[in-house]
Amino acid sequence: MKVYLLNPPYFPRFIRSARWQDTGRGGTLYYPVWLAYACGFLEQYYETRLVDAPAWNWDRQRVIEDVRSHRPDVIVVDSSFPSLKNDVTVAGFLKEVSGATTVMVGPPAALLSERILADSAVDVVARMEYEHTLLHLVRTLEKGGRLETVPGISYRSGGRIRHNADRGFTADLDEIPFVSRVYRRHLDIRDYFLGSSLYPMVQIFTGRGCPYLCTFCSWPETLMGRKYRVRSVKNVLDELEWIQANLPGVREVFFEDDTFTVSSRRVAEFCTGYRQRRLRVAWACNARATLDPEIMKEMKRAGCRLLIVGYESGSDEILKNIRKGITTDDIRNFARAARRAGLLVHGDFIIGLPRETRETVASTVRLIREVRPDILQVSVASPFPGTWFYRWARENGYLVTDDPGDYLDDQGHQRSVVSYPWLSAEEIAAYVDCILRDYYLSVRYVPLAFRQVFRRNGLYELIRLGYSARKFLSYIRGRWAYRSG
Repeated sequence: MKVYLLNPPYFPRFIRSARWQDTGRGGTLYYPVWLAYACGFLEQYYETRLVDAPAWNWDRQRVIEDVRSHRPDVIVVDSSFPSLKNDVTVAGFLKEVSGATTVMVGPPAALLSERILADSAVDVVARMEYEHTLLHLVRTLEKGGRLETVPGISYRSGGRIRHNADRGFTADLDEIPFVSRVYRRHLDIRDYFLGSSLYPMVQIFTGRGCPYLCTFCSWPETLMGRKYRVRSVKNVLDELEWIQANLPGVREVFFEDDTFTVSSRRVAEFCTGYRQRRLRVAWACNARATLDPEIMKEMKRAGCRLLIVGYESGSDEILKNIRKGITTDDIRNFARAARRAGLLVHGDFIIGLPRETRETVASTVRLIREVRPDILQVSVASPFPGTWFYRWARENGYLVTDDPGDYLDDQGHQRSVVSYPWLSAEEIAAYVDCILRDYYLSVRYVPLAFRQVFRRNGLYELIRLGYSARKFLSYIRGRWAYRSG
């Protein structure tokens, strides 16, 4: 059996595997990280090909030609809520030219399997985490077995759509091969870029699941659940050692866990192991604004360069509404502690969350100017299906559209699909661009940029900043032309 895993074409450099889908404003392009993990798991048993159309600038025709050339038996198509219609259409074309069994994966699979299967050429939908599900499915197809024996899938049978029982989440993450090996075999690390990471970088998971209760976050509801399951520290360190030896061009490893710092004890164990092995490759991670300052210092001594932290809002009321579990004072304390520890901070904010007003936006702007993140990300609040935010917006009539395909404009950038009587969708989207423009194009940002350059790996910091700046300026010009037109 041959298995073909596809990150399908959509907008150029479309970021399908991020938590917020967009075409990167600062040049960011994620690895197809979930597909890559599945690829590594499957290729232990089957001939497997991983294709990343957005990274390779492949259109539908190029993918069709590649499928004809490789003649797979199973085609796995990744998806996201905004790109779902496109992805189903691509699966249809590939089914027509290959006759292969088509399988759809990704966040929509968990919630919209009925819609996906109702009128499309998708044969099977694999829900939630899908490495074990895909392996079980391929083995069943190979043996001519019955699909009803495969947990975690939905499919058509006898003129009906059937939903098998859910499959439990992977308990032993150490059994999944290093994704960095998949990157080396199937992809080019130079194709991928994170605006906050040294280039080139790789993204890996050290754990999956998020125990926190943020009401806007989709992944715990659609991919990996609430329980934080982790790889052993030894297994993570082994992968860093492998990367350092076999991908010497990599300047940074980013830990893609929703919150790498859930357990201070595990972080401390990791830091000790990092120093004992005398590893050199820099790393960064997602953290929480309640992180212990002493742990920050340990992380810095063990090669950590940067923390990505979800600040979300400058309003304590909104932080409470979204069940973030932090306060604006926590944000201030975190920013000070990170700076004292010598760590860079990538601060994430969101405009348009429940009860957002012009006054709370102003509070967010004031907090941004106060904590001065080295890298600022501001996103439009997107109420993805399955989240409390989505249900709340729909029940209260604040949802502009029920079609996730409308979450992006015709340039592939976020648009607001929530509109409040006191704050319109257009205002929300405009605030995002205005905040980013005023922050990065202000003389106040110059010292922050210099702070990044005049440190270890300064040349690579400069390369990162220069590339991001060019892409961001191009984005701002494009948005100006888009709105003027």
